[in-house]
Amino acid sequence: MKFTGTNDYIASDELQLAVNAAITLQKPLLIKGEPGTGKTMLAEQLAESLGTELIQWHIKSTTKAQQGLYEYDAVSRLRDSQLGDDKVHDVSNYIIKGKLWEAFTADKPVVLLIDEIDKADIEFPNDLLLELDKMTFYVYETQQWVKAVQRPIVIITSNNEKELPDAFLRRCFFHYIQFPTAQQMQAIVDVHHPDLKKQLLDAALKRFFEIRDVPGIKKKPSTSELIDWLKLLMAEDIDPATLHSADHKADLPPLYGALMKNEQDIHLFEKLMFMARRQDR
Repeated sequence: MKFTGTNDYIASDELQLAVNAAITLQKPLLIKGEPGTGKTMLAEQLAESLGTELIQWHIKSTTKAQQGLYEYDAVSRLRDSQLGDDKVHDVSNYIIKGKLWEAFTADKPVVLLIDEIDKADIEFPNDLLLELDKMTFYVYETQQWVKAVQRPIVIITSNNEKELPDAFLRRCFFHYIQFPTAQQMQAIVDVHHPDLKKQLLDAALKRFFEIRDVPGIKKKPSTSELIDWLKLLMAEDIDPATLHSADHKADLPPLYGALMKNEQDIHLFEKLMFMARRQDR
């Protein structure tokens, strides 16, 4: 089965090719792109389109690679031994399966999402090289090998917070999600807000891309923020004419809190507004 996007996810031709190439090569698909461009949602929609389970491993700064394989709960075993519990004699009772173990032992191929891998320590990707390449790992406490029954489809996302090791990159198929064009964005919006009036959509998209193009802006609004903003514009019945003024492109748009999440950017627009007013005098 080829991935072509879903009713809820508009995938570009390049992204479709990347997903299908990674599946054919049986390699993890490493997805990079601006926050809010649908990297995580890709895994969700891929699992839905294939009719399979999605196993999600969300990475934090404190996450260790071993947690994705398994963890040995020695504290619980010690406590049970003090209480005289018979289950202490079977060490497997204290092995906590990780997300990779779940994916490896699933009855059918699943989609395994390793989300925001760049949040973890720099050694984290290297610690998973063998496991992701050979789809197997060893459990020392029980002296057993865990090997993938059905090879999972692995989606790995990164927000480029840090560089990933070359050895890890060599084992992945890479794709960078380009920010959608105005035409692509319109198709994405149609999925989320099919009843949006064209006049409001045109004005909102124009204003949205103008904000992204302002020199010096630190946090450009993303696709997900545009979707939220449009929802608010419809709820408040905002007049499209108020969204854009040719004479004052630096004006803050209505409900700008949905688009701008950085006080530095708000101060930048306030400064541009002040300069524009001085020029008009």
